[in-house]
Amino acid sequence: MSARLVVLVSGAGTNLQALLDACADPAYGARIAAVGADRDGIEGLDRARRAGVPTFVERVKDHDTRDAWDAALTRAVEEHSPDLVVSAGFMKILGKRFLDRFGGRVINTHPALLPSFPGTHAARDALDHGVKVTGCTAHFVDAGVDTGPIIAQEAVPVLDDDDEDTLHERIKDAERPLLVRTVGRLVREGWTIESRRVRIG
Repeated sequence: MSARLVVLVSGAGTNLQALLDACADPAYGARIAAVGADRDGIEGLDRARRAGVPTFVERVKDHDTRDAWDAALTRAVEEHSPDLVVSAGFMKILGKRFLDRFGGRVINTHPALLPSFPGTHAARDALDHGVKVTGCTAHFVDAGVDTGPIIAQEAVPVLDDDDEDTLHERIKDAERPLLVRTVGRLVREGWTIESRRVRIG
């Protein structure tokens, strides 16, 4: 039986599309049960609808407090009984209630080799530091910013003529297959988290 994924998006949904394409193969071992977003009118939701996947939207501004939004998002995801929640370009910090409910099975990707260059400007920070290699990381989400246990990483060389945009695009090109491979292995082989070490299988 296929594992159930809920994918959270905030924008174009290119990582979502990579997962939709992978899930079309029954051997992948997962199917996307729903796609959630924190705003309307985005291509990520359109991608889900074109694929016949249910969608939901929970906007922060529709709730009195951030905690109320977190509770609403938690309920919306719970309705789809996910085995794994994938934050695929979801640009909001997940709150305590959400992580208490789904902790240890929320996966995110980050455009750097964590723990280097956390936060929202990873490609710029890598260039500013003059590193010769950066990359992308798939990790479980915890209460910090890009601090959760690392599942898998892919290296990307920094070229002499790179600027922030070209480097970020090459990292994204590595990030999509890394996410697909990692989610596939997790759902097919299972995983354990011991301290900060993730073991698949």
